[in-house]
This record gives sequence, structure tokens and C-alpha cells, in this order.
Amino acid sequence: MRVQVLLAVIAAGHDASTAESAQLVLSELVANVVRLCGPWAPVVVQVTSGATGVLVKVHDPLGETIPGETAPPLDNAEAESGRGLWIVDLLCPGWIVERTPLGKQIVCTVPCAGPTPA
Repeated sequence: MRVQVLLAVIAAGHDASTAESAQLVLSELVANVVRLCGPWAPVVVQVTSGATGVLVKVHDPLGETIPGETAPPLDNAEAESGRGLWIVDLLCPGWIVERTPLGKQIVCTVPCAGPTPA
């Protein structure tokens, strides 16, 4: 999935930095789903190229679990996890969680780092 996202975002005309950021954000969000829901949970991933950046959506079946509610402080040396949402915050300021009839969807936009696609 990571390679497919990277290649698709570059093919859409975005620069490598934007593609790598989209790849990292998607990877972090999907990893959270797998950690919370298990490896066989149904996950829907959408990656869409736009003029202002790359729209990333990850949908999972756990609507009652909202990310970011219990994230440890970034400077917590004892924490073994929990830094993924800090990465998402950094790369996609303003990401949101939408509850759906089947769970929830995380929606975020990776801003363009270089020239926008034509």
C-alpha cells in the first residue's frame, strides 16, 4: 500500500516530498486501525489528489474510539507508542474525525510542498 500511494501521488503531479508525507500519514493512520481493531478489521482507504494537496481518508469500524484522546506527551521518554498522531498533526494540521453509521473516518489533507498538479 505504501508504494502504491507514493507512486499514485507522484503520478498525479505532486512532488516527492508531498508524496512521502501522504505515504507516512496514511501509514500512521492505518497502523492505528490495525493496533486498535486487529489485523483483519475492514479498513477503507481513499487518497485523492487536489490542487491544494492530497486528501487522505481512512475509515474503520470503531466509531466509539476517537484518536487523540489519550495520546501521551511527545516528550515522554517512557512511551513506546503514541507519536503517530503527532506526525499526522505536523503534516496535516486540522485533521478531523467524522463518525459514520459504520464507524469513523479520519480525514486530513497533506498540503502541497511544491508546485501543484496542472
